Amino acid sequence: MNALLAQVRAEVRMTLRRGETLLLTVVIPVVLLVFFSRTRVLSAPAGGRVAYLAPGMWALAVMSTSLVALSIATGFERTYGVLRRLHVTPLGRPRLIGAKVVAVLVTEAIQIVILSGVALALGWRPHSGALDTPSVVGVIILGTLGCAGIGLVLAGTLRAEVNLAATNGLYLVLLLGSGIVVPLTSLPAPVRSAATWLPTGALADSLHRLLGAGHLPSGGDWISLVAWAIAAPALATKSFRFD
Repeated sequence: MNALLAQVRAEVRMTLRRGETLLLTVVIPVVLLVFFSRTRVLSAPAGGRVAYLAPGMWALAVMSTSLVALSIATGFERTYGVLRRLHVTPLGRPRLIGAKVVAVLVTEAIQIVILSGVALALGWRPHSGALDTPSVVGVIILGTLGCAGIGLVLAGTLRAEVNLAATNGLYLVLLLGSGIVVPLTSLPAPVRSAATWLPTGALADSLHRLLGAGHLPSGGDWISLVAWAIAAPALATKSFRFD
């Protein structure tokens, strides 16, 4: 347990010291929130732009941190031999992956506080009582586990340069095709049907339901989130290579 907690602290410190990571995980979601809420680039869904964008930016923060930033940083740590040295310590593979996921959750909590403050300043009013439900915490944790598992599978199997390109490409696809920025109702039917079976699509849809309408996530969203939260980390633990 001491080794796990020490690694969590180290992961959080390293994350907060990386300027490029802060740009991806904090600055870009805030910029997108302000830009799209103050322009007419997107059609305004029911409730207004900010009401739609705020939950979406929560989902983007989770994806940016748990999938993209985690995958890229871990991939380069693997290339530079950092992970190989950790492998011979008492930490081991499962606890290393666990420490990275816990550190991601800590970082996400900071992001959500910042995004919520900006959204409230822009006029966002979440549904009454929505922030008190354990479902909000549940879907964020499940979404984080699913996205982190995918990111670690990529980081643990691909060369750092290939992983960088693949992760950035995946980021763009999920940003535009998961209902995070563009409403699912504006997407083609096949994309709309597939989106909720992605961890980011189910996460975004769940947060829109909880924070926007005060409704619980759909059964399909729960199934998707739980399945990804179990399968992706398990695959990462099995396939991850330290060198």
